[in-house]
Amino acid sequence: MIGPRDGKVLDANSEALGVSIDMLMDNAGKALAKVVIEHFKGKKILVVCGVGNNGGDGFAAAYYLKNDFKVTVAMLEDPQNIKTEASKRRLEMLKLKPKKFSEVYLVDYDIILDCVLGMGIKGELKPEVAKYVQDLDLFKGTIISADVPTGYLTELSVKPHMTVAFHDVKVDMDETNSGKIVIADIGIPKEAWDCVGPGDMLRFPVPDAESHKGQNGKLLVIGGGPYVGAPAMAAMAALRVGVDIVRIATPKRSFLQVSSMNPSFITHELSGNILNIDDVPYLLELSEKVDAVLIGPGIGRAEETVKAVTEFAETCTKPLIVDADAIAFVPATSFNFKIPIIFTPHHRELEEMLGDNTPEGYIRARGNDITFVIKGKVDIITNGMNRRENHSGCAAMTVGGTGDALSGTIAGLLAKGATVFEAGCLGAYICGKAGEMAFEEYSYGLTAPDLIECIPKVLKQHLR
Repeated sequence: MIGPRDGKVLDANSEALGVSIDMLMDNAGKALAKVVIEHFKGKKILVVCGVGNNGGDGFAAAYYLKNDFKVTVAMLEDPQNIKTEASKRRLEMLKLKPKKFSEVYLVDYDIILDCVLGMGIKGELKPEVAKYVQDLDLFKGTIISADVPTGYLTELSVKPHMTVAFHDVKVDMDETNSGKIVIADIGIPKEAWDCVGPGDMLRFPVPDAESHKGQNGKLLVIGGGPYVGAPAMAAMAALRVGVDIVRIATPKRSFLQVSSMNPSFITHELSGNILNIDDVPYLLELSEKVDAVLIGPGIGRAEETVKAVTEFAETCTKPLIVDADAIAFVPATSFNFKIPIIFTPHHRELEEMLGDNTPEGYIRARGNDITFVIKGKVDIITNGMNRRENHSGCAAMTVGGTGDALSGTIAGLLAKGATVFEAGCLGAYICGKAGEMAFEEYSYGLTAPDLIECIPKVLKQHLR
């Protein structure tokens, strides 16, 4: 099932895999034309196109129909307003001048191909689109929508007799809002959905131009004590992925060292030399000031630390990322998590955590918003319903600290507003790409800080 952003993600990932937008658009047009040819021979067809890729699908359909049907193409806007180059090329190939929709008589046609708007429309429709939807309510013939009905999931939408859904059904699609649903394969590679790719960067929570300090994520990192560098590297990765504020709660043993590592850190000293049960009330108080919490980097596995992590996880109200030694608390717990949670184990930690159980089985038993990011040569990201692979990265990322960089990247994205599954997928991809960039400069001598410093370069390259 495909959501509002998924279509654009699939298009971009397909293009990265060598399947161009032009090819996908051409295949979508063929799929629409095939439905018409099979079911509606001898009919007069009006293809109504928008200025985006949905309109390009309509131009392509008209191209494949025009030799066998009486086809008219109409647009609500001037063709000069077409937004995408692929759509412009489909119109040029068609060699038909679109009419103004306001100047055509619907009674002259048997079928309308609705190709005005795709998914992702928010709020009210533009007046000319709303008028178009109202006009189609009065149409006596057959309406076929391309991918989704225009105005889909808004208060005012086209009510087609049939929808040709490309690749898969869309979220909340049923016969009530879409008519008979025909799923059409338009050549999207399996890997475009199964594997995280550059298209997934469209899910990155880009700051609003009017936002101010704190509105783009506040994160609490709980770590350190036995180990000093881990919480600092996780916090630095979160800052590099664009979080506004990072707080680090760390024991006395590591407090001064962590505090001095970066002036951007807001550092809080805990009560003893390791995390213990007495720290939990203070940690819960700090967690109320942030959008997400990362617990685990460098905390060790002392018995009292495991008890503290357990109690904190049972009572925390903010989305939680559990990494490194904090994962040791899981086998001793049986409670259902009340919050969205991400676990980031490598394969040995996963076996220790779940035994013979699978991540999907564990998630089903808990019934909560849980995502696993299983680290390896190929990272596996699963939330029990969806499972994706991340292939970015390099062999040099076995160096110590890269796991902390990954958990900090994921935590930063979660604090910025990504869902747990989006944060897991996108964090793994960004961290892997940063590792690839660092490898180009440092080869097998790269370190975790080198990787972290490449995170903004990945964002700059992919968010243009």
